Order: sequence, then C-alpha cells, then structure tokens
Amino acid sequence: MEVINDLLNYKNLKIYQNTNWFSFSLDSVLLANFVKVNNKMKIIDFCCGNAPVPLFLSTRTKSKIIGVELQKEVYNLAQKSVKLNNLDNQITILNLDVKDINKNYDTDYFDLITCNPPYFKITKNSNTNDNKIKAIARHEISICLDDIFMCAKKILKNNGKIALVHRTDRLIEIIGLMKKYNIEPKRLKIIYPFRNSESNLVLIEGVKNGKVGLKIEPNIIVHNDDGTYTDEINQIFNGG
Repeated sequence: MEVINDLLNYKNLKIYQNTNWFSFSLDSVLLANFVKVNNKMKIIDFCCGNAPVPLFLSTRTKSKIIGVELQKEVYNLAQKSVKLNNLDNQITILNLDVKDINKNYDTDYFDLITCNPPYFKITKNSNTNDNKIKAIARHEISICLDDIFMCAKKILKNNGKIALVHRTDRLIEIIGLMKKYNIEPKRLKIIYPFRNSESNLVLIEGVKNGKVGLKIEPNIIVHNDDGTYTDEINQIFNGG
C-alpha cells in the first residue's frame, strides 16, 4: 500500500512509502546526520531506496544530490518524493545499477558518497524474504560491499569521502575493503540500541587516498532504559 508520511520533523518534508515493502529507518537518519557537508559538493547516494538520505541532506546543504536506485518500483517512490517536496532542482534520482555509475560520470568526479546498503550476505543458509523488493533491499543479491568500494574508488575525487551505515559485525570486513581500494578509514561512530547493550550499527567514513589515522567519535545511544528515544536521537529527528 502506497502512503505519504512526514519525514520526521525536517521542515515538514514528506516521503512516499509502500507499506508492503519497507519504510525508511533510523539508519538513514543517522547516516545523513553523520556526514559533513557544505554547499559546494558533488554528492551521490548509493542504494538510495525511496530517497530518505537525499531528502535529509537537502536540509543541510544546497549542493546537488544524486540518488541511485536499482529497483524501478522503489525508484518511482523516490521520484514522487522529490517532486512532492519541490526538490527537482536539487535532487536527481537515477534508476541505475550502482555498478554502472562510472558509465554516467567521469572518474574522480564526486566529493561525497553516502550509502545505506543491503546488510546481509547471501549464503546457502540465507533466509531471504519472499518479497523480491524486500529481499534485494536487505540482502547482497544485486550488490555487495566489494562492489560499493570498487565503484567509490573510481568516481570519488582524490580526498573525496564515502560514508556508510552498516552492521557492527561487518566492521572489520568494511575496513579491509576500504584499504583494498585505497580508501582510508578516518571517522567511526558506534551505535548502541541501549546503554548496556551490544552495538548493532556503525557509521564509518573513509577518504580516497587519505592519510592514515582513524578518529573514533562519541557513541550514540538510541534508547533510554524505558524504550523512549534519547535526547540526542530526538534532536537528530528534529533536524538538529
């Protein structure tokens, strides 16, 4: 079922969603809040889904933003969201495989890549969703981490950045692949659902051909002990 929801409290922005597929999550909000932006960047969001990250970023920068989404049905939702918010002049959504992005743009072109990719590997024991759209969004069916960093190396400018949100249990793999493609991990933020729980998510940013030196920033705690959102999360939800 297709619905229009508020994009949290971000300047009354709206987003098209389909309740039979998936809704944007806290992951996208955290990623858009994590990256450092200015008004003179070329920005691209890989695996953009129905475009929550480009929409959030539009509140923080006047730079042009490209969103890339493989699945036609989800791309259509993203397009509708951009038009609904009158952001056609700032956000462009492409119905394209990220692995083909270098065919559309020159090498060393972008200043910043954001990405909230599929989290789960495909193995013989994988329990993928029967809904194809959900399955592709959640599992590495159409793209994997290696693909993402290989593409990033091609289209990022020297000292350009890529920022991801991903599962904590894949952090070592992410760092290894960054190194493989000459992307130096520079910033890391660890996310905890509750103060005394194990981490389930990380935010990580790497710099193409950057100098060695990783900064681990203060953790984010999502929930108070009673299940309500912490003050930090509520501030992010309000565009702070």
